[in-house]
Amino acid sequence: MAYTTIDDPTLYFNTKLYSGDGASTQAITGVNFRPDFVWIKSRNYTENHMLSDAVRGSTKRLRSDTTNAEDDLGSNGIQSFNTDGFTAGDGDAMNASGQTYASWNWLAGGSASSNSNGSITSSVSANTTAGFSIVSYTGTGSASTIGHGLNSTPSTIILKNRDDGSVFWYVFHKSLGNNSELYLNGTDSAPGSTGAWNTTSPTSSVFSVGSHGGTNASGQGIIAYCFAEKKGFSKFGSYTGNGNADGTFVYTGFSPSFVMLKRTNTTGSWTMYDNKRHTYNPNGEYLLANDSGGGIDFNNVDFLSNGFKLRDASFNNGSGDTIIYMCFAEQPLVGTNNIPATAR
Repeated sequence: MAYTTIDDPTLYFNTKLYSGDGASTQAITGVNFRPDFVWIKSRNYTENHMLSDAVRGSTKRLRSDTTNAEDDLGSNGIQSFNTDGFTAGDGDAMNASGQTYASWNWLAGGSASSNSNGSITSSVSANTTAGFSIVSYTGTGSASTIGHGLNSTPSTIILKNRDDGSVFWYVFHKSLGNNSELYLNGTDSAPGSTGAWNTTSPTSSVFSVGSHGGTNASGQGIIAYCFAEKKGFSKFGSYTGNGNADGTFVYTGFSPSFVMLKRTNTTGSWTMYDNKRHTYNPNGEYLLANDSGGGIDFNNVDFLSNGFKLRDASFNNGSGDTIIYMCFAEQPLVGTNNIPATAR
């Protein structure tokens, strides 16, 4: 019996590596679909992360490693989302000569549609098969609900006030619950709640926000990336480190293509791994979502046929530490062809 309805995860999420050429434009192909959300980071230079999406417009940038408000890069930004990738402009964040880049690409639902499921009307581009939506709304300053369009409950929400450069990125993760949040641009442990999520868990139709300026400032634009778990394609959870080089194994039910980890009981960075920068185990190079630095080589995780395993006694595996993760598949454990995934 098939394990998942998504036989080829690369049609919904894919990592594409490329080198900048310094030209006014460069077509990046090989993504396998027209992406609606593209996250780019230079691997060999210190550059800000660049997050662009089809709802805000391709040239508009947010940076996961800063609190900066959205800016429009114009010719320096992504010029278009294309059938098999995107066209990079001439900005250093995506196309400087001599720089190498990782781009992480997600498929949502194309052009946004109005969603009135919540007390705030939102604009939503949703892919219910893959459990991913891009949600744009204007804050009210008072407790509200926002429709996310997934028809299933989000496990993770990554959110930024686009207009205020003084407020953090807010992250909801199901393992922390609705009375806490993390900051994507920081290393903080999970703090006591600021009321960002109005102490209310997401449902299959809406997520909730309080009056906090980071998630619901009156009159200001907010963007949220919502992820619902899909068997054989995505997994969001937590594990406890064992403090051993023969580290904790995390079962996902698929061979991973992308893993992001964050320690929550104490400070720790958001470490990002994928299956393209290292094609063998242990998976070495990682980037930090909260930092502008380049890739760091540290062989501390294996990507397996059914999950991932830590290979260091302390890094993301300290004894008793709690680490949350978000993970996307390269290959399901078993697809509709009933052929099992294999380890690398």
